[in-house]
Amino acid sequence: MNIFIPLLFGILLGYVLKKKNRKVNVGLPMSVALLLLIFFMGVEAGKVEIDALWLLGSSVVFATLTILGSVGIAILLGGKKR
Repeated sequence: MNIFIPLLFGILLGYVLKKKNRKVNVGLPMSVALLLLIFFMGVEAGKVEIDALWLLGSSVVFATLTILGSVGIAILLGGKKR
């Protein structure tokens, strides 16, 4: 419910400003808010304890198999270039 209050306030404020023919540049505040959101998500993710070495290994294996599968399908469907 807490997310809807600022959302509705922003909609109402935008509607009022539109009626007064005022244009507001919200690019910079949106960029700052997004960067802060990403930062705090990283802080929360950093608090989680995981077995990082196992996760790194499985991620590398998964990425390698994905690349090899994509290249294999491309060769099968597209043929080799001369």
